[in-house]
Amino acid sequence: MHRGKGMTFVGDSRIKKYEKAKLNRDYSEFPGKTESFWPDFLLKEWMTGAVFLIAFLCLTVAHPAPLERVADPSDTGYTPLPDWYFLFLYQILKYTYASGPFNTFGAIVLPGIAFAALLLAPWLDTSRHRLWYKRPVASGMMLLTVAILFYTTWESSHYHDWEKQEAQGKITFSNLDKKDPAYTDIIKSNCTSCHGGELTGGAGPNLVEANLQPAAVEAFVTNGAGKMPSFKDTLSKDQIKQVAEYVANLELTDENGKPLKK
Repeated sequence: MHRGKGMTFVGDSRIKKYEKAKLNRDYSEFPGKTESFWPDFLLKEWMTGAVFLIAFLCLTVAHPAPLERVADPSDTGYTPLPDWYFLFLYQILKYTYASGPFNTFGAIVLPGIAFAALLLAPWLDTSRHRLWYKRPVASGMMLLTVAILFYTTWESSHYHDWEKQEAQGKITFSNLDKKDPAYTDIIKSNCTSCHGGELTGGAGPNLVEANLQPAAVEAFVTNGAGKMPSFKDTLSKDQIKQVAEYVANLELTDENGKPLKK
């Protein structure tokens, strides 16, 4: 090769000289090497997305999400549990400084400070070092935050009553009639806060599976039992009798309303 042929001298370096490729926008001249964005490329993307979507739908049909019974705002005995990625905040709200009169601080102020610090991180940490151990303040805060998230998530999961969680969300069918005057006028305002809107239990016992006799129910409502208060000063004898008959007739059924065999 002759000296300097195909080379361009730049200072003391020698760099090969290349002609800039002239691309022809007529893609038909380059079959299999390039394609137009519309519709060729997008069509492939849509087909790939459709395959994954169908696979996901098949998975949800084969393994449906575990659903609980219908939400009942009148059931004060129900203990809600958020998804796992909110367990850390759920646990923080149990601490003294973030619950009760300080609930606003735990639910709004504390998370707000954390998110604000995250948003302002580029301005709060202006170090030019890229190695984590040369940025002790930022790295220390990050490790502390991760440790708190892991610990509070573990603590919330470890001390939660999972058996109670499964029992309180269990779907049961019964012949309970929410349109009955005994329910709408008496039971809904006096009983559901402890026994749940379906009377399947909460802070109080399950009345559907108890198989109580009218006389027993009437005695409980009149005199109280355990932590259950007496309603003799709240309800009339006729109302107590209506409640007793209503509760005594409750029984489990299948999803079609047919009584289950005992």
